[in-house]
Amino acid sequence: MPDIVRITSDELVVEVSSLGAEMQSLQTTDGRDWLWNGDAAFWTGRSPILFPIVGKAPDNHIAVDGASYEMGQHGFARRAEWVLADASTTACRFELESTDATRKIYPFDFLLSLTHSLDGGKLVVTAEVENPDSCPMPFGLGFHPAFLWPLPGAEGKPHTIALDNGAEPLLTRLEDGLVTRDKLPSPFSKGELTLAHELFEADAMIFAEGAGEGLTYAAEGGPSLKFAFDNLPTLALWQKLGAPFLCVEPWHGTAAEAGGSAEMAKRPYTKILPAGEKARFAFSVEVIG
Repeated sequence: MPDIVRITSDELVVEVSSLGAEMQSLQTTDGRDWLWNGDAAFWTGRSPILFPIVGKAPDNHIAVDGASYEMGQHGFARRAEWVLADASTTACRFELESTDATRKIYPFDFLLSLTHSLDGGKLVVTAEVENPDSCPMPFGLGFHPAFLWPLPGAEGKPHTIALDNGAEPLLTRLEDGLVTRDKLPSPFSKGELTLAHELFEADAMIFAEGAGEGLTYAAEGGPSLKFAFDNLPTLALWQKLGAPFLCVEPWHGTAAEAGGSAEMAKRPYTKILPAGEKARFAFSVEVIG
């Protein structure tokens, strides 16, 4: 059985599993839940980390310098057992290292760490990727947290996404799990989108660029979640159709392009990490109300 680590602040309580280093719950100290509970009737995920790819690969295979490797959707980190490297009352860090098994499907050495830390009513989730190998390493990294929709105490109220930058980013859709090259009109108006279940009839809404570095997910006259993103240029919003959750997903990378290459280095927004270097990615969410 996976180990569960609990961290607390004066306002929040968070539980994180060693399986996938995945957050299992996010509660305010008054007992309200904010994170999706993983009900298998809809979706067993809660807050998986996506590595070394975001989304799907053509025929579930990636290519590295022409060699083909089988790779499932969103990569393998979310289903791996991580090692607890450090923990305190308010923070915990899990690590995942390359193994003989991972090198058979992703031919690189790596060290991936994921830290959850609390400061009052704010949770910060930070991923660091290190390349100890002797060659550049291509990868994608994404966060996939699912929050309740409706938010606690906001049943029957309209819910919105408001971008900090007030932009109207163009929409990208998926075709058999791969991103299309077509750019569709933005569903945002002056940075604001009123959520409706029918928006997800065609799967996730992906905003490859232009959504900015922060947003607020809010119920009208009710509570809200304030997000900030660091080194995560792509935003996706997703709901399993009809399910009572909304995924707010900041990514560095996307699924491969429909009709495009399986090469890792040619996937949209792939990060190429030089030998011996590290890269950092983070999001924060603050509970308000």
